[in-house]
Amino acid sequence: MYDIGIDVGGTGITAGLVDDACRLVAERNIATDRELTAGTMAKVLMRLVRELMKENGIKASEIQTIGVGVPGTANGRTGRIEYANNLPFCQGNLRELLQSQTSKKIFFENDANAAAWGEYLVLDKKPDSFLMVTLGTGVGGGIILDGKILRGVNYAAGELGHMTIRYNGIPCNCGRRGCLEAYASAEALIARARKAMDKKENSLLWALCRENQGNMNAKLVFDAYRQGDKTAIKVVRKYAEYLSEGLANIINILQPEVLCIGGGVSKSGDILMPLLRERVREKIYSRDSAENTELTVAKLDNDAGIIGAAKLRLCEE
Repeated sequence: MYDIGIDVGGTGITAGLVDDACRLVAERNIATDRELTAGTMAKVLMRLVRELMKENGIKASEIQTIGVGVPGTANGRTGRIEYANNLPFCQGNLRELLQSQTSKKIFFENDANAAAWGEYLVLDKKPDSFLMVTLGTGVGGGIILDGKILRGVNYAAGELGHMTIRYNGIPCNCGRRGCLEAYASAEALIARARKAMDKKENSLLWALCRENQGNMNAKLVFDAYRQGDKTAIKVVRKYAEYLSEGLANIINILQPEVLCIGGGVSKSGDILMPLLRERVREKIYSRDSAENTELTVAKLDNDAGIIGAAKLRLCEE
């Protein structure tokens, strides 16, 4: 038997077939049309599901549930997406529209929560408290307590990127200033690298981006770090300093057993994690405790959101 998980992103949508061992066995991808209404998006998603099943010879009787991870606040009570950067398909009742097209139960969750749930499910030993911070275009998060997703009174819990780490700091797209997202997202890392490059014409970063700052991405910054570029080393260390502020705040408040770092930036965990562990250890209130939060790197990469969405039914059992 299988469940289907759909990860709806701002640029792409992936539907995946996930077996009972939480393994992603097949997937199908399409680009996101940001102009679609909720009704049209629901039709697109269900067509994607049917195509995935047909390609893999899967019958409807072999599918248990369909889970969808969406951007913004996924209100499980109303079935609507709230506060999601004005995407037109977020304005209608997406869950209700999807459910009207299938007899399979539709589960509905914030994409970062779904990713955290996916990472939690593949752990050999399930901790009582698990938290994931995703480092991508923005900074997202998901909190798992006692085997359940912490959603909050309004389904908006886990927006970890929008804690303030610098009073009156850099403006954030949420409307506040000094948010962790403004300092520790992949976009923030790239912006800092570009600014540093302007002051160092001999930086390796110029060669890696082919003399065009528009080609810069987070991976190139870490590649330059690995090759000993002084500019990249300075940028990455400053990035780790900012990120560690947010992680230390999270640990001081919640003291989770495991804090997992995911998202695109986590692919350079070989560099980032030692820097974070050192800095977080210095900042947490519990630094002298015999037992402290374990900082880890996500295992599932881009598959976390698909697997987590597919297995949302397990969070309801």
